[in-house]
Amino acid sequence: MSHPSPSPSPPSLLSLAIHSALLNISRFSDLSPLPDPVLLELFEKTLRAGKLTEKVLKLFMATGNDEILLFIEKNIQLIVSPVLPTSKSS
Repeated sequence: MSHPSPSPSPPSLLSLAIHSALLNISRFSDLSPLPDPVLLELFEKTLRAGKLTEKVLKLFMATGNDEILLFIEKNIQLIVSPVLPTSKSS
């Protein structure tokens, strides 16, 4: 008589919340209330999912998280748009 294989455990509430946040990452205006471990996991999953837009990058930078800022400094080239003068100065 064979035993039924154990069913996989359901996902944790935290993993569901991070997954939901990832799906809606571009809708957020502030990520700073998130605890660092959650923020780091969300950042990593955002990178893996290819959802790191300029707006989303700025959201993560605005958190001030040292690990995220260091990763960005070492691995992401920020594009600085030149500011063009609107009128000539004499």
